[in-house]
Amino acid sequence: MATVDKYNVESAEILANSALHLPISQATPIYEQLLSIFPTAAKYWRQYVEAQMAVNNDDATKQIFSRCLLNCLQVPLWRCYIRFIRKVNDKKGVEGQEETRKAFDFMLSYVGADIASGPVWMEYIAFLKSLPAASTQEESQRMTSVRKAYQKAIVTPTHHIEQLWKDYENFENSVSRQLAKGLLSEYQPKYNSARAVYRERKKYVDEIDWNMLAVPPTDSCKEEMQWMAWKRLLAFEKGNPQRIDSASSNKRIIFTYEQCLMYLYHYPDIWYDYASWHAKTGSMDAAIKVFQRALKALPDSEMLKYAYAELEESRGAIQSAKKLYESLLGDGAETTALAHIQFIRFLRRNEGVEAARKYFLDARKSPSCPYHVYVAYALMAFCLDKDPKVAHNVFEAGLKHFMHEPVYILEYADFLSCLNDDRNIRALFERALSSLPQEESIEVWKRFTQFEKTYGDLTSMLKVEQRRKEALSGTSEEAASALESSLQEVVSRYSFKDLWPCSSKDLDHLSRQEWLAKNIGKKVEKSALSNGSATIDKSPSVPTSNSTSSLKVHHPDTSQMVIYDPKQHPGAAVPPNTTAPAILAASNLSNPMVMVSGAASNPLSNSTVAMADGGSANAFHEVLKGTPPALLAFLTSLPALEGPTPNVDIVLSICLQNDLPTDQAKKSTTIPSQRTTGPAPTTSDLSGSSKSHPIPSSSSFRPRDRQLGKRKDLDRQEEDETTTVQSQPLPRDVFRIRQIQKARGGSASQTGSVSYGSALSGDLSGSTC
Repeated sequence: MATVDKYNVESAEILANSALHLPISQATPIYEQLLSIFPTAAKYWRQYVEAQMAVNNDDATKQIFSRCLLNCLQVPLWRCYIRFIRKVNDKKGVEGQEETRKAFDFMLSYVGADIASGPVWMEYIAFLKSLPAASTQEESQRMTSVRKAYQKAIVTPTHHIEQLWKDYENFENSVSRQLAKGLLSEYQPKYNSARAVYRERKKYVDEIDWNMLAVPPTDSCKEEMQWMAWKRLLAFEKGNPQRIDSASSNKRIIFTYEQCLMYLYHYPDIWYDYASWHAKTGSMDAAIKVFQRALKALPDSEMLKYAYAELEESRGAIQSAKKLYESLLGDGAETTALAHIQFIRFLRRNEGVEAARKYFLDARKSPSCPYHVYVAYALMAFCLDKDPKVAHNVFEAGLKHFMHEPVYILEYADFLSCLNDDRNIRALFERALSSLPQEESIEVWKRFTQFEKTYGDLTSMLKVEQRRKEALSGTSEEAASALESSLQEVVSRYSFKDLWPCSSKDLDHLSRQEWLAKNIGKKVEKSALSNGSATIDKSPSVPTSNSTSSLKVHHPDTSQMVIYDPKQHPGAAVPPNTTAPAILAASNLSNPMVMVSGAASNPLSNSTVAMADGGSANAFHEVLKGTPPALLAFLTSLPALEGPTPNVDIVLSICLQNDLPTDQAKKSTTIPSQRTTGPAPTTSDLSGSSKSHPIPSSSSFRPRDRQLGKRKDLDRQEEDETTTVQSQPLPRDVFRIRQIQKARGGSASQTGSVSYGSALSGDLSGSTC
């Protein structure tokens, strides 16, 4: 297998299947290669050992079992082992039977707690029953052994627990009914408890994929689900649901961890949890063995090495911990800064200040020694050893090598701030800024200005800010504007932590103004400047993504739209250019303010149906004739709906981006201006679409046509009032517009109402009072 596909599961399955059809001499290298990559794959071990057993290669079989049994606690593999032991000892008589019995005990001590171990217990009990008994004493011993095996099996939550209980009842009744009554009543509660725990355990076990191969984490959904399933099973076992003694409970927890590591072999957190659990229970030796196995499985895991060293140090094994730290240091050429720092801390904790100082002096001689080591040792001398002089000398020594590192400069400045040494801080900033390039000096200038705000007076503060602007000004075109003073600088100077000398609204305004100033020489589309279309970040130096591309709206082809009529015959569609919706869309889009105002004020149930800024009444009548009466009744019975207030800025920005054909716009300019009442355009009209709901037929409004003369007078009055309203600032939403128009038209006894179900859905409902 190639190195890139080392843990490729599909390739491994293909190799394993191919090995089944090869002679053992050719299959052995394939199995060894697979098992070197997947050392906990029980199915491959079983396949390998069965191939050896098929050719009666007993020595190779024993060797394979010795390599895999203790690391692969899987019942099928262990049953293969017991089958091999029984075959080997079958002709050895009493000695062979004793060896087989010991093998059964050995197997049950490891996998007897498995939920699938029911057949193993049955096989063991059947083997005990088959043992010959030459005397009464041997018969009694055999019955005792069988009884003990049954009593262990019926308190183990397995798939076959109910069958084992029935067999146990039959066994006791066959021996002695009088004795059976007492024994069965004694073990009945224990059996009931084990059966209840089995049902709970089964829920967790069923979530686990027992054919999964151990591969390094790839954060796939399946792997994460398996990780969570094992975590739930471990938490269940740690809760000791069967309320058994601590020794037996710990044994089950160990068994669950061992099974978990068969599938999550490359997960360092599982190894650490296992070792930490041992340490908490007082089994330090077992915890150390787990860490040793973990480092064998994951030799490059620094996390596990530090955790192991911490355990050794906490129990007083200093030399063992030191060896682990030295292994992290490596050969010195590729030693990480963290390894140096942690080893210095370890030496100071356990061998004293001089040992740490000696190692630091050796480490700094390395040309690859990073600045982190200087900072860490200087802070250690200052904070732990209470020696500011040594710390100052270390920082100065590092400054000779790391003057080009802004982070080192800032760490040194922080240290001097702790000493309240403002004179040396200014000198440090001046030295650093004279050598750092412009792109790397931004943070240093920022810290310098903050320092002057804290330690300096007004003159020095203004002087440093001016120098900062001159140093960080960009190209010559932007230099003039960058050097100008702004209110943002005042806000920055007179703020403190999360306290600002202005409101949040003012901060937003200043940030927006700064962004506009930076883009003053660029062409900015109108929609990008709308208040509702985008927001500006409060950070004065980071413009937000005020892109107009996010506001682009794709409109349907309005020239292909027709009025739907179920009764209409094919080919009799009304031309879209002669329909009222098209006229409404074309005229309203030329004046979105009038469109929004009219949408809020024109009621659906007025005596006449309005046309947008004039038009032919005959064209409207033709459209209205196609409206089904059922639809008209439905529209007039809809109640008024109070919904969320729409953002007018978004509506206007969409209207400004419409790209309707110019011939429709021209037609809208030639239509005579005649104002009548009618249904308000839906919000789909606001987005540039001419799609609208069917308009009620004019025949249904004929009883109200008698008031036409009175209505014309009211329309003239409403026109005058509308002109006055439009001269005022437009409210923020169409609901307020509708309320204002209704209030102004209350004297005209308007009884209709229009409401919008959603700000952008385009749904229109009308109701009559």
